[in-house]
Amino acid sequence: MGRDWYEKHGKYLAKRNTFTDFCDCAEFLIGGGVTTSDRLAITGRSAGGLLVGAVVNMRPDLFRACVAGVPFVDVMTTMCDPSIPLTVTEWEEWGNPNEDRYHDYMMSYSPVDNVGPKDYPAIMVTAGLNDPRVAYWEPSKWVARIRDQRTNKRALLLKVDMSSGHFSASDRYRHMRESSIEYAFILKELGCVELLPFPFPE
Repeated sequence: MGRDWYEKHGKYLAKRNTFTDFCDCAEFLIGGGVTTSDRLAITGRSAGGLLVGAVVNMRPDLFRACVAGVPFVDVMTTMCDPSIPLTVTEWEEWGNPNEDRYHDYMMSYSPVDNVGPKDYPAIMVTAGLNDPRVAYWEPSKWVARIRDQRTNKRALLLKVDMSSGHFSASDRYRHMRESSIEYAFILKELGCVELLPFPFPE
């Protein structure tokens, strides 16, 4: 809806609109008969990982599967540490958590801080050991909290690449292989294993 809308309604103390708009889109697709919640998968990387992390906390009933790539999910820890690359410049998007009004608002959607006892969709999370932007412990911490608090037993996978950073594999074929693992996960969780050209291990 343009830059003006974004400046007024898509950042700082209106950032939650990002997440509720995403859920509204899912409800529109389901309500219009385009798909069902059992056939709806979502994916996001980095800040997009924050988006999918927030919405699976808010409305886990809307989605069957989620792939979160190097997700920025421990918002408060990262945004309170100005020594991390990009943190201070990112205050222009999220706000400065050292100010009470931003701190409390960011806490309201930070994925790690809003995990609760609920049925989560199947989730695959990736991380890079050498990632300077989203440290591997962020997604690891998020996965651990979901495992501890969720009320169902759908797949919850954490895949840490021991050699890559924030942008995953730089080699074209290795990147394609990593993408194929994510697609295979989604197809399996959506009940479309018969579409895979190879047997999927149980």
